[in-house]
Amino acid sequence: MCQLLAMNCNTPTDICFSFEGFAQRGGLTDQHTDGWGISFFEESACRSFHDTLPAAQSPIAKLIKDYPIKALNVISHIRQATIGAVELKNTQPYQRELWGQQWVFAHNGDLWDYKFTDSSPARPIGTSDSEAVFCDLLNQLRSLNPTTEPDIHSIYNCLKKFSSQARSFGTFNFLLSNGKYIFAHCSTKLCYIVRQAPFHEAHLSDKDISINFSTVTTEDDRVAVIATEPLTDNEEWTHFEKNQLLLFKHGKVLNFE
Repeated sequence: MCQLLAMNCNTPTDICFSFEGFAQRGGLTDQHTDGWGISFFEESACRSFHDTLPAAQSPIAKLIKDYPIKALNVISHIRQATIGAVELKNTQPYQRELWGQQWVFAHNGDLWDYKFTDSSPARPIGTSDSEAVFCDLLNQLRSLNPTTEPDIHSIYNCLKKFSSQARSFGTFNFLLSNGKYIFAHCSTKLCYIVRQAPFHEAHLSDKDISINFSTVTTEDDRVAVIATEPLTDNEEWTHFEKNQLLLFKHGKVLNFE
């Protein structure tokens, strides 16, 4: 199984602390050694980094840990390959255009026997089940309105229905963002934490590093972090319910169910 990480906040924030621990799971504290990737949304632009090396060994991952890129939304993925070879084209997160926006997607799980529906315009480049299902998901969203972004409730309902169908092929934990918000769906395992005032010290589970967030934040800051497994061992993380779909915006959790 792969590992997922996301950050959604109300003011541009760097993900260095969370990513420092997350990257250890790419070959040190866990067995996910088949590449990794990360995407940062900065206003309407999205910058992405990918590597087929394990995250714990990747020079690009070291750059991310040392370079405080500030963003409102971030999605990252560490891969354990099952469907599709270890190649850059099969490395997540995947990125496509929809309604004049960049959409980024990362998936954890195996969708055995899943086949792309051969529709358009979004089409896979690689050979993974994750990219195939992402392209189908985007084409389903586009069918709501080919040119203009629908209201958020319509998008939510479309994703909810699509997720139910995709789960019939296997495990479908995913993160999806257009830079304004993040959708997170849990098929089997996903958790989150919302950090806001009063801020406290946090200690990573995968590396002996701590940070006192009260020294690097303001009382108005709010940051939601989503991960496959809790990244810290001295904070209370909330675990998703099975088959739950949540929307994160400005560091808040919105549940339309």
